[in-house]
Amino acid sequence: MSRFQGDAGLTARMTTVMFLLGALFVGLIVALMFVMPAQWAPIIGIVGLGIAWWQWYASDTLAMKAMGAREVSAQEAPELHAMIDRLCTLADMPKPRVGIAHTDMPNAFATGRSPKRSAVVVTTGIMQRLSAEELEGVLAHELSHVAHRDVLVMTVASSAGIVAGMLGRGSQFGAYAGGGRRDNNNGLPVWLVVMLVSLVVYAVSWLLLRMLSRYRELAADRAGAHLTMKPGALASALQKITGDISAIPSRDLRSSQAMNAFFIAPAISGQSLRTLTSTHPSLEQRLEQLARIEAELSRPAQ
Repeated sequence: MSRFQGDAGLTARMTTVMFLLGALFVGLIVALMFVMPAQWAPIIGIVGLGIAWWQWYASDTLAMKAMGAREVSAQEAPELHAMIDRLCTLADMPKPRVGIAHTDMPNAFATGRSPKRSAVVVTTGIMQRLSAEELEGVLAHELSHVAHRDVLVMTVASSAGIVAGMLGRGSQFGAYAGGGRRDNNNGLPVWLVVMLVSLVVYAVSWLLLRMLSRYRELAADRAGAHLTMKPGALASALQKITGDISAIPSRDLRSSQAMNAFFIAPAISGQSLRTLTSTHPSLEQRLEQLARIEAELSRPAQ
């Protein structure tokens, strides 16, 4: 157990999301058994479980490849490694792999299936823009994701949406191949039933993941600020990151948006984050929370 501040609310939300998405996945398989030939059900189940297992097993490698990041040694990035060494000692947790993505977009993320098999990645853009204290606050935030294991839950939980998306695309081919053929008890074309079920599963999983994502960012802000005892440094970092992301060309931001749920700040320019579908809480909400923590830490001990 690390020394990062525990969060019962985060644990409860992760458990609830995993339960609901598990039930959703089972429901998807059962629904498909009713509308498709019986021999297809085991195949769909195996493929779905295989996707979830692969995402769990290779999550750190997949995320780093998606960002074009590479692992760096202590000789290549001594200051970055020294910061992470100090924070891991302070938090009493295993040191993750350290990666750098060569992009001007200021950002950072954590990934991995366990504290012993994880990676923390920063971009060259964030290293150029932040002071040492600000970067340390960002790294503490990312390490808390690893310690809380919420990055693993986010990775595995996204499998339901991926399977639903694959089935939705597959049903479109069925529409072209089978036309309006009705070969189920309800008289509806099989491809239409599959598409409708897949859309529902995808939409529900999409919303559940975003609700969890917003809360886990606030939990990581809290945990990181309490570990470093410098919430003001993290607040300053978030302001710089969010402001500078707005100056990045939209084309460059779009190429990274698949990773938005894992970034410390989303790769979005000129859009409001106060929506049900956002992956992060608003900057104002995050700064207000950090200001409260700053005030609490400044109070004299009773």
